[in-house]
Amino acid sequence: MRDDRLRLFSFTTAEKRADYLQVLRAFDKARAGYVVLLHAGDVAALTAKDSDSAVTLTAAEVGPLLEQLHSWGVLERSYDGTRAANLAEYRNRHYVYQFAQTGYQAFRAIEDVLAARIEDAALSRLVLPELLADLDDLAKANREADADAVYRKLSRLDAALSELATRAAHFYLSLGDLVRTTEVTPESFLAHKDALLSHMREFSLDLARYAPKLAAAIEAVEATGVDRLFQRAAESDERVLLTVAERRDDWQARWAGLSNWFVTAESELSESDRLREGTMSAIAAVLALLRRVTESRKGGVSRESALRHLAGWFAAAPSDEAAHALFGAVYGLGRPRHLALEHPDAELVPVSQSWWDAPPVEISRTLAETGRAPSPGAPGRIQRNDAGIRRLRAAQLEAQRSRAAAAAALAAGGVHDRVLDEEETEVLLGLLNAALTARVPVSGRTRPSTGSEHGVKLTLRPHERSTVIRTARGLLHLDGLEVTVR
Repeated sequence: MRDDRLRLFSFTTAEKRADYLQVLRAFDKARAGYVVLLHAGDVAALTAKDSDSAVTLTAAEVGPLLEQLHSWGVLERSYDGTRAANLAEYRNRHYVYQFAQTGYQAFRAIEDVLAARIEDAALSRLVLPELLADLDDLAKANREADADAVYRKLSRLDAALSELATRAAHFYLSLGDLVRTTEVTPESFLAHKDALLSHMREFSLDLARYAPKLAAAIEAVEATGVDRLFQRAAESDERVLLTVAERRDDWQARWAGLSNWFVTAESELSESDRLREGTMSAIAAVLALLRRVTESRKGGVSRESALRHLAGWFAAAPSDEAAHALFGAVYGLGRPRHLALEHPDAELVPVSQSWWDAPPVEISRTLAETGRAPSPGAPGRIQRNDAGIRRLRAAQLEAQRSRAAAAAALAAGGVHDRVLDEEETEVLLGLLNAALTARVPVSGRTRPSTGSEHGVKLTLRPHERSTVIRTARGLLHLDGLEVTVR
């Protein structure tokens, strides 16, 4: 069954693939005009109107192409007797063709690949405020028991998050190809490096600013009752081939994926945190690539210039021996290895015949490279350092437990009237970093902002007085801010 479907793509590797694609585009153009069945003459007329095509196909040339596409399963064929003007024409075959269902999907897949533009890959930072607004509307709809609104908002959230994840994966894949390439064009890279770095920095800042707000919005939605939320979404879902229970389980799984994106689990990073770390790593990689390109332009050394210098050395070699010596020094190729091997049919090769004239003998790669006959050999031993892995994992778990205990102690004792130890100070600084990053100026003032970690929530509010916190590292002054930890 899979082999039959792979035959649908045979036209992409055929000798006349351009003609096949032109014929299928004619069918797609007619399909857009609600015309499904086409004769060979109709296809020829449509290809003649195509301004992008350099070659015009006649009806006689289109006929064999249609038959071949039908044999591959891309097109379906049916008999049309209405085209016969007399009995002689009626006895002749008059076929009309249309897209097969799987054939149209194969054609659209090829068209999508041909129309794809790698340079359009970009991070979708504008979707973050839309996610926040949809989450607020979802909480409101669930409180008001509006099942249709709950279903619509959940669908919008699922689609928006899927687009965010897809575009981020596409962007970092394209960026990785750019960074890993060995042939970087300095002009094209330097022309876009400012926009690229600015785009990634803006996305990272917006993600850091909106991540706490989105996590709080998700908690607000769950506070309205997730069981009722899933039940209402399942009742308004229009997938009639699924039961209400199956639809409810599906929406519950999708909500779990949405929650994991922005809500941090214990001793783990959320997907938004991973995406932010990936963005920072990508910025560092782009800066390293920029440094490499700049140094190559400054020094004037590139692969092209190096090959030109090497070609000049070969041209200026005083003798063939000097050129051979230069070749051996550059490419590290030794002298040819002489091997002794019998021909499979020795009677066909006379003993007196020179090896220059004798037929060649196939040899294995191992024999040519090492001079030894190939053998399976003993399997190599796998080197494992299980003890080191266990030690590193134990140290990681201990650090996570210590940080969680410090967070719990900070939440229980607060930040006032005591001296924070080193681990509590680390947790406090992390919470302050998250809270201060999310602060947005509004009408000359700042709203209260929060940061959370390991179940501890820190809230910053504007205040007339300053807050002084005693830590193991000294006094921490927060001017005009009131700190609350719970």
